[in-house]
Amino acid sequence: MRALSTALVGSLSDADATIQSMDDASPAKWHLAHTTWFFETFVLRDHVAGYRLFDDRWPFLFNSYYEAEGQRHARPRRGMLSRPTLDEVHAYRAAVDAAICDAIPTLAPDILALIVLGCQHEQQHQELLLTDILHHFSVNPLEPAVWPGAAKVPVAMPAPIGWISGKQGVTEVGIDVRASRAHEDFAFDCEGPRHQTLLAPHALADRTITNGEWAAFIADGGYADPRHWLSDGWAWAQANQVAAPLYWQHIDGVWTRFGLDGRRPIDPAAPVTHVSFFEADAYAGWAGARLPTEFEWEAAAANADPLSGNQLDAAGPVEPRPSTSGPAWFGDVWEWTGSAYRPYPGFRAAEGAVGEYNGKFMSGQFVLRGGSCATPRGHVRASYRNFFYPHQRWQFTGVRLAKDL
Repeated sequence: MRALSTALVGSLSDADATIQSMDDASPAKWHLAHTTWFFETFVLRDHVAGYRLFDDRWPFLFNSYYEAEGQRHARPRRGMLSRPTLDEVHAYRAAVDAAICDAIPTLAPDILALIVLGCQHEQQHQELLLTDILHHFSVNPLEPAVWPGAAKVPVAMPAPIGWISGKQGVTEVGIDVRASRAHEDFAFDCEGPRHQTLLAPHALADRTITNGEWAAFIADGGYADPRHWLSDGWAWAQANQVAAPLYWQHIDGVWTRFGLDGRRPIDPAAPVTHVSFFEADAYAGWAGARLPTEFEWEAAAANADPLSGNQLDAAGPVEPRPSTSGPAWFGDVWEWTGSAYRPYPGFRAAEGAVGEYNGKFMSGQFVLRGGSCATPRGHVRASYRNFFYPHQRWQFTGVRLAKDL
């Protein structure tokens, strides 16, 4: 897992790894150091006798939002950290990796569980590494490619959307987090407790929305018609002059997108991505449908294989791919739901600093399900709850429709 993080930045210079293009994105160098700080702080510092910090000044630089760990460098100014260098951060990672490996045989099961949490945490940052690097490179007028792209092979457009009748009635959702940990199956605390919910009759689309379908929404004036939009979404779109998904440009009559392999024409058959909740909700309204609830989605995907689909296996120019078979619940794009990110009945945050991991963010955000082309394979499951603010779209976010029956 740690080696994949290193591979993801393998083609970056120190300057590439230092820049920060917006407040929501962090420098690649910071991601590498922060995920290492997590292991050093919560495992080595707290549970390995005699361990000395690699550098006493670095916790201030690489703490993210853990109030219990004290003051920290301001998030919007992470791009100012020209020092330590990328090489010094790699040395930090190597030293902490060695210390963790030495300590593992001596650690109690509850401390080993912190290492598992640290690995899951770093997998989340691997996706952020890719999406943040993409954004950093997109603001460069040269629009350089991070990796060379393979030749595009034309594929047939998918069939019109079909509808899958969803489970209805009283349904159990979520995961018993304590039981999962007892069986060594990881889950984040926000995925539980398992509980009952009532699902009304509904259907879900058998695939996500494509670039070609989104282009039709644009051509029909979807971004210019306030009837399709939530009030906050309309205000956001107007204030930011949003008229297409992030990274799209109309050049010589052709819609193009910027990706990790540079700028290319959009693939009309591929899932649309880099759209906000506001845009997803507006599209659903335009299409005469709605977004699924997170529990409708989970019930539909409960028996699907979370290891399937287009997910991250190795460093390279990942992007969503055209659907070839089945509903493809996992991979390609995170799917916006219409559900607010709030605690489940009986949720309790863990004690200590690690308890700040999820619970403190349960305000003003919406849930996404399913993983993306940038999600490390093996990281997600049907109960996994990703969450972002409704205006954010630099992640690989897409749309699956639902409707009432």
